[in-house]
Amino acid sequence: MTFHFQKASTVPQSWIPVFYSVSMRVGGLGSLLFGRFFDRIGIKVLLPLTVLSMLSAPLVFLGGLKMALVGSALWGLGMGVHESIIPAAVAMIVPAERRPSAYGIFTAGYGVFWFAGSALIGFLYGISIPAVIVFSVGTELAALPFFLKAVRALRASQP
Repeated sequence: MTFHFQKASTVPQSWIPVFYSVSMRVGGLGSLLFGRFFDRIGIKVLLPLTVLSMLSAPLVFLGGLKMALVGSALWGLGMGVHESIIPAAVAMIVPAERRPSAYGIFTAGYGVFWFAGSALIGFLYGISIPAVIVFSVGTELAALPFFLKAVRALRASQP
């Protein structure tokens, strides 16, 4: 996003760190708020959050300054909340004696797919910004069935 902001002159260069700090602040505050929702309603809180964060790519890559700020905030919200709630969900799904390896597998997969997705986004950026948006939104949509499956699995495992 910051590369795009600078290249497209959407955001003045001196404001790019401010946008990043807004993203991180929204992520931190969102983690607190959605963490409370997670405590009350469980992993299904990720469903609306994923839909919300899906809007970040179109806003960041197609909008002007204000829309880019909103898109950055939504990206930060998605990052912060997913990074705090998904590990908590792993703890709910996996038996205590298997959690260390489960966290390791999860973190390894997260890192590998983050790298692969970022590389693909970089490649697509050189071809077409709409392709970046379609890929970004499409991968978030693709995550929804997995979250639904996790919701059902957790519901089935509870007495």
